[in-house]
Amino acid sequence: MSYEFLQNYWWCLVSLLAGLLVFLMFVQGGNLHLGNRALDEKRKRMILNSTGRKWELTFTTLVTFGGAFFASFPLFYSTSFGGAYWVWMLLLITFVFQAVSYEFFHKKENLLGSKAFSIALMVNGILAPFLVGTAVGTFFTGSDFVVNKVAIADASAPVISTWGSGWHGLEALVQYHAVLLGCTLMFLTAILGSLYILNNVDDDEVSAQMRRSIKVSVFPFLLFFIFWAAILLVRPGYAVDSEGVVSMEKFKYLHNLMQMPVVLAMLVVGVLLVLFGIWKGGFTASRKGIWFTGPGSVLVVMSVFFLAGFNGTAYYPSCTDLQSSLTIANSSSSYFTLKVMTWVSLLIPFVLAYIVYAWRQMDKGGISTKDVEGTDKY
Repeated sequence: MSYEFLQNYWWCLVSLLAGLLVFLMFVQGGNLHLGNRALDEKRKRMILNSTGRKWELTFTTLVTFGGAFFASFPLFYSTSFGGAYWVWMLLLITFVFQAVSYEFFHKKENLLGSKAFSIALMVNGILAPFLVGTAVGTFFTGSDFVVNKVAIADASAPVISTWGSGWHGLEALVQYHAVLLGCTLMFLTAILGSLYILNNVDDDEVSAQMRRSIKVSVFPFLLFFIFWAAILLVRPGYAVDSEGVVSMEKFKYLHNLMQMPVVLAMLVVGVLLVLFGIWKGGFTASRKGIWFTGPGSVLVVMSVFFLAGFNGTAYYPSCTDLQSSLTIANSSSSYFTLKVMTWVSLLIPFVLAYIVYAWRQMDKGGISTKDVEGTDKY
């Protein structure tokens, strides 16, 4: 196994984990319905029980994604988490609130009341996908940082990466292209949540509300996605030559799409699956839309990561100093580290098999009204 192969392998693995994370964020999207006034408390409790069975899978995937990304590309960790830390801190805080909310929602020891925890879960449902999408959006817009690897030898200040903006990541909120991706992901997870609940909760009124929600969310989702994709294909990108020199290239991401037909096919198939699942769940009597939109989301997210990192592209560009931009080649761990991690990664199929098994066990029979009678778990 060559060093280049290992670097590309881990970028593929990180991309897959990112796709799975977006799919599993149906938990965040589903919790938005806790504020649906058309649903009574019993039906909201059914939704809470439904997402409550899966939230740990989402959180575990988030941690695994972050761990894999930071372990295989540590310079990204030191640059992004050390510089744009407010984005990551806000994301982690919302997930901590989510965990606490599920644990104490209907417990007698709950001093804040279930309303407070409902709000916390809905805030997580909005902020988490928005922040993740906006952060990934900076892979294409660039960020304000400088990398100086020579500084590691400076005993007085061995800091490799320096962040330029005092907002420490929050400046991404004024980069309209990054925000478009954040809004796209927010509405996608809302649709995924509705599709999941439609499939998992056995109640006619809940099903009717989920279909209504899908129809309401699909227009803004498509609008944000189309605008984001159109801007991406015409904007200049951060190209890397064979010597590792970074320069601006017109229509770089369009060129990437044309020069990587496999990625183009993944993107097209993924988009078609997402749309088919939305149509099946929102506009027919079927309850199986999640099993099309979910895998489609994984393919689309993977293709976005491939566009950002492959074909001589800087995946975490610096708009302050082009040569500080991070690439798969200049930000990865050592050959030895990646090789050891690769052997460990062979256990992933067994972990996935366990997740599938656990999922099937939890979903036997689905959620009905009898599941929320006489229980105080959530």
